[in-house]
Amino acid sequence: MQPSALPPLGWLRAFEAAARHLSFTQAAVELNLTQSAISQHVRNLEGFLGRELFIRRTRSLMLTEAGYNYLPIVREAFDILATGTRSFVGGTPQNTLNLQCNLAFSTFWLAPRIAKLKAAHPWLTLNLVTPIWDPEKFAHTAAVEIRFGRLADMPASAQILSHDHVFPVCAPGYADGKPDWRRDPLFECGGIMSNWDYWLAGQGQVLPPGQQVTISSSYSFSLSVARSGGGLAMGHETLCGTLLETGELIRPFPHQAELLEAYFLIAPPDLDATRPSRAFCDWLMDEISR
Repeated sequence: MQPSALPPLGWLRAFEAAARHLSFTQAAVELNLTQSAISQHVRNLEGFLGRELFIRRTRSLMLTEAGYNYLPIVREAFDILATGTRSFVGGTPQNTLNLQCNLAFSTFWLAPRIAKLKAAHPWLTLNLVTPIWDPEKFAHTAAVEIRFGRLADMPASAQILSHDHVFPVCAPGYADGKPDWRRDPLFECGGIMSNWDYWLAGQGQVLPPGQQVTISSSYSFSLSVARSGGGLAMGHETLCGTLLETGELIRPFPHQAELLEAYFLIAPPDLDATRPSRAFCDWLMDEISR
């Protein structure tokens, strides 16, 4: 046997079931195979290993010493496979939804409402993926997607979820209650048009010489900095709504501008929809309308 070689999974399943039942016949019933197929799989495995795993009697089986020693190895391998597989599929497949979701949306909008979703659909399990760049690369693995961007960049099936405004936010009491975008640290999400320059242009203003803006790949960083008292960040209603309601963030300036981007729902057509995708999309649209 080559050091890197592994026996076929079917042989190992036949051996484990036969060892558990001490019967080829019962193993065959469990695995939906014939008794002769189970016997042949075990024979093949024994030939592969170069030693017998069972003592065969007329009406019973007994494990050999090699069988006793090999069985826990096989069972541990199956347990590792089962645990690893569950981490990917997460629960009962027919009750699982693979959701690709904008990172900031999942953090600031979806996470605070997960309890509501579980209360409405306790049977539903989410597998969540949050790519920051190139969402198209992973979109094919998701049944439902929530994406942030411009309408022109969305597929024809995309359904708009938000009509927001952009505005600065900061922590209560930041800068002793007198924040100033001319001097204070500024943060924004990169790669979008609704930034500090855009918000200031609506007031006929520009950043003063030397004033810099720290850019991050997601709103998650910039809003977290603002919430911790580290400066001023650009935000909008969908992301900041809950934080503004709880008082974790405030709006220090009255001016706001129309957000040039939006959140979009990309869901399967009705013919391809599943129970999980319908349940999640219906819940999402109902909750977002509030």
